[in-house]
Amino acid sequence: MSPDALIAHFVGASALILVAAHAAGWAARKLGQPYIVGQLTAGIALGPSLLGSAVPGAYKTLFPEEIDTALTGFAQFALVVFLFAVGYELDLKLLGDRARTAVTVALASFLVPMLVGGGCALLFWDRLRALGMPRDPSPSTVVFAGIALSVTAVPVLTAIVRENGLARTVPGVVAVSAAGLLDVVCWTVLAGALLENGGDHTLGWPWRVAIAAGFLAGMLLAARPVLRRLLWRTRMEPSLRMALLIGFALGSAWVTHSLGLHVIFGALLAGVVTPREPDDRLDPDLLRPLHDVSSLLLPFFFVVSGQAVVLNGMGATGWVAVLVVTALAAVTKIGSGAAAARLGGLDRHDAYTVGILMSARGLTELIALDAGLHAGLLSDRLYSILVFMALATTLFTQPLLHLARRLAERRPRGRTGDPADLPPPPSERDDTRTAPAADLG
Repeated sequence: MSPDALIAHFVGASALILVAAHAAGWAARKLGQPYIVGQLTAGIALGPSLLGSAVPGAYKTLFPEEIDTALTGFAQFALVVFLFAVGYELDLKLLGDRARTAVTVALASFLVPMLVGGGCALLFWDRLRALGMPRDPSPSTVVFAGIALSVTAVPVLTAIVRENGLARTVPGVVAVSAAGLLDVVCWTVLAGALLENGGDHTLGWPWRVAIAAGFLAGMLLAARPVLRRLLWRTRMEPSLRMALLIGFALGSAWVTHSLGLHVIFGALLAGVVTPREPDDRLDPDLLRPLHDVSSLLLPFFFVVSGQAVVLNGMGATGWVAVLVVTALAAVTKIGSGAAAARLGGLDRHDAYTVGILMSARGLTELIALDAGLHAGLLSDRLYSILVFMALATTLFTQPLLHLARRLAERRPRGRTGDPADLPPPPSERDDTRTAPAADLG
């Protein structure tokens, strides 16, 4: 294929991806579902299992193999920008007066699914081998199975909390705080699993762990003060500041990718070490363009993720596995989160609300699955099963939340976590936390 034809195919495919994904996201929102549900559905529909099966000629014309690298590059760039913004917004000060309860919920929501996922992987490894996994499980594979059930998506959870008027309630604050802490734990454990896996790197994992620790120390001890002086003292114009910081995030992502980690870890770390404004506020001139760029380009990630979903090869075993894994994912998350919230002093219905919110996975789960697939920790069929699990648990969050609210309305008045007893969370005090990022996932 000539360069001109390749460019023409890429432009045409990009137009279809952007229009289809955002139209599907808009439709999902009209149906009361998160934006990601529609975008992921569009990505799967544009993949080889649906569009490729229904109209194979059109699929090969729109998505020839020659443009796969370009689509993947756009998808990775979108992930770096999105996760840089997530790291920049991460604020564990949100824990506040409910720190003990939030920590308890975060630990329970991590440990219980982790143990169940890892234990089931060991117990049913013969079944997983039928889904394309290797003959013997590695430690990284077992750990990743636990992580796949442990992830909670902070952005989609935050969007659901806002849309349901829970931002100033006890369960809303506890769930958002716990999810932020859980994010840190899950990404850290996932980084360890990817380092141990090794991949095709010539350096052994102990060396890569040592280099990664040195890089982390350098980012925390040197990059942050340098950025603080550069951003606060020079007062550079917003466009130049954004270009500098995106370049910083891309460079950090390149380093972690070179160490055998996914680009996501470097992007998150770059966002975490980027200093806020002197009054501890988020910079709106930085955050809004980041949200706009990631919102525009993330459909490329959904399409790349959807193209890896193998519907035709699922079979009866695969669909049974989807049901089992989805049930395990929902029960372990909702049960552990609700039990921990109950131990933290919340009443029964508020505890159920916390557990349901912690079960939302969204884009964060897809990012983790993408990292596991590229690291060789997942087969194509198991990846497809877990993608459907992420979609189902995200899809069920809103209906379960409505059910919990109806049950709560039937109870007698009592201790309900009155919003008036809580100060506004940072997301309401700081108007730079805009909705678009929360809608993504």
